[in-house]
Amino acid sequence: MRRRACLALPAALPWLPGCAVPTPAFDGANGADGLDADLHHAAALRDAGLRDEHAWRLVRALAAGIGPRPAGSAGDARAVAWAQDALRGLGLQAVRADPVPLRVWQRGPAAARLTAPQARPLVMAALGNSVPAPPEGLEAEVAWYPDLAALMADTSDRARGRIVFIDQRTERTRDGSGYGRAVGARFAGPVEAARRGAVALAIRSIGTDRAAIAHTGATRYDIRVPRIPAFAVSVPDAEHMATLQAAGTPMRLAFTLQARSDVEAVTHNVIADLPGSDLAHEAVLIGAHLDSWDLGQGALDDAAGVGIVSAAAGLIAASGRRPRRTVRVVLFGNEENGFDGARAYGDRHANVVHQLVAESDFGAGPIYRLSARVQAEAWPQVQAMASVLAPLGVGLGVNTGTPGPDAAVLMRRHRWPALQLHQDGSRYFDVHHTEHDTVDQIDPAALRQNVACWAACTWLAAQSPVAFGPPTL
Repeated sequence: MRRRACLALPAALPWLPGCAVPTPAFDGANGADGLDADLHHAAALRDAGLRDEHAWRLVRALAAGIGPRPAGSAGDARAVAWAQDALRGLGLQAVRADPVPLRVWQRGPAAARLTAPQARPLVMAALGNSVPAPPEGLEAEVAWYPDLAALMADTSDRARGRIVFIDQRTERTRDGSGYGRAVGARFAGPVEAARRGAVALAIRSIGTDRAAIAHTGATRYDIRVPRIPAFAVSVPDAEHMATLQAAGTPMRLAFTLQARSDVEAVTHNVIADLPGSDLAHEAVLIGAHLDSWDLGQGALDDAAGVGIVSAAAGLIAASGRRPRRTVRVVLFGNEENGFDGARAYGDRHANVVHQLVAESDFGAGPIYRLSARVQAEAWPQVQAMASVLAPLGVGLGVNTGTPGPDAAVLMRRHRWPALQLHQDGSRYFDVHHTEHDTVDQIDPAALRQNVACWAACTWLAAQSPVAFGPPTL
């Protein structure tokens, strides 16, 4: 097909290349004219997204207006009510909140300090699901390990009766792979330390910052292994402990930690539809998670995603053209500590044909690549999406993409096809799961670029003459 010139775009978006991009040709039931109209409409949605302010207003209302919203909390309940009103205000229909019963973990007071070689208070945060310390607290010598691998390789009794400290560093990467290599210290650390007789686990925060803040996040236990308290300390405190370790100086650490587990609660998946036409029984699911940890405002994680996908659906609703397939926005409950919302949605909607599942849950950095997990026959449709996004600096990835976490659960459990819009996460883990996850971390221009990409891709998925699934997993 003919080449399309890049449209004029705001100068405030520095990642935009000035080039012409080819639109791939493919045969579709709607014919060349229908394809041309859909691509033109997708480009119009893209350009409208670059001017749209709905996402920014939504993010501020959710993050700054409601604030922390752990699943099952009062903040969560306020967010559920707010989200329903917001989605109706965007012109979406059949807005509802599906209840998801669950058991939650609740943080209590906690504090930690080095008692030797010199007294030093530590900035700390209990890890999600941590068991409490004894009421009087705990104090013990520190058994220091440079990373999780070193702990797992230790067959000695060095950890027995001590507080294991894992100094796992997190590498700054655009795609989040540095976090993926480091987060095992948080997930698996308590079990591996307990297997070696430790009385508690402390870790360097899984983060790329150097601020005096601690990063929380979920940890896991094994019923075959004693459960021990677990917490993270700030990166500067971890650096101080590494210096002492390098000098061969023994350390002692004391801490208190209160928490409750298995508290009965209810969260909700908030769902809204933009009904389709001839393929209305099929769904194009774009999602984010509504909950957050209890530190900070949950702005990047994941009010940004809520604003992005909601605004993208709102743009389609306001565009005056009805999609073939139903566009469905799902704001999942309890992504942070159990994926209860994703599993409940999949169970309740297992018989619905899903053309696509996708999730925005990596902050608000600009999108730089598009990947997917679709059947081979549908790959030309993804290429068509990439042609529309190319003026925004978005490249085409591969057909082995992995969507955001809740969508990935649905993709794997139900073999639903998926789309991945890769965001630049270079700075995401500076504030991830901390008190610094606030709205001032978000660039409104990058947020608009996200909306533009999501609106265009969602429209083309809804219009595709080819089924996207089942994918090869």
